[in-house]
Amino acid sequence: MVISIRVIVGIIGSAVCVLLYAVPMYMINCTPELIWSKIQHMVQSLITIFLLLFCRLTFKKVIREASVGEFSCIPYIITLFSALTWGWYGFPAVSCGWENLSVFGTCCIGVFFEISFISIYIWFAPREKKKFVILMVSLVLVIICAIVFSSSYIFHTHHVRKLFVGSIGIVTSMSMLSSPLVAVKQVIKTKSVEFMPFYLSLFSLLTSLIWVVYGILGRDPYIMAPNGVGCLTGILQLVVYCIYSRCKEPPKTLSYVEQINDLEVASSLGDVNGCKS
Repeated sequence: MVISIRVIVGIIGSAVCVLLYAVPMYMINCTPELIWSKIQHMVQSLITIFLLLFCRLTFKKVIREASVGEFSCIPYIITLFSALTWGWYGFPAVSCGWENLSVFGTCCIGVFFEISFISIYIWFAPREKKKFVILMVSLVLVIICAIVFSSSYIFHTHHVRKLFVGSIGIVTSMSMLSSPLVAVKQVIKTKSVEFMPFYLSLFSLLTSLIWVVYGILGRDPYIMAPNGVGCLTGILQLVVYCIYSRCKEPPKTLSYVEQINDLEVASSLGDVNGCKS
């Protein structure tokens, strides 16, 4: 319990330190509203990056064992597609200027992480899985190029471009919302919260909630919609966790538990990348 509290305090402390170091840079010629906007953007990015780091646990195991085992790379490929889509959405070519700088910046970091995870997976995967992953990543890049080309040369106003790219982002994010429900189903079935870590569920909810507020403040329905649904699934997870957290069941295999968690991270980042990938 003490360790858990210390972890939470450490996370909050790190966030506060970053804010304390960064805020003075924005104090000159800044209105209180602009300063608050800068702080909000930094907090959003910090929580989103924290979510991305959950995937590191799985790949630490992959590197240690020099094998991908039964892990699937699909969650990371989907998250990469989502991050690229929402990153393009936040770029000035689609959004008006840098109104969605937070979305663009967070997604760029997300793309870096996902490329790193996928590269590690390819390095340690057997030949057949390597071919499949490379094929899927190539397909994702082709689709992204088509989205970039279409929104750049076929649609000529920011409104229409946001409608086109934002709609694709919503569809991608919504399709990933089944992942948290899979975790909830496993908890109810096994009566064990091992499949659904509390902090992962909590930060998934916080991430979606913050981006909902971001979307409301910017009157951006494309960011509000998927994250609004993400808030509902996050609340559902926490309720289920509270109900089954006192149940004691035999531990399941670690690889399967981690795979469920990775699916959930992908879902959360898909919401965010309207930034759950």
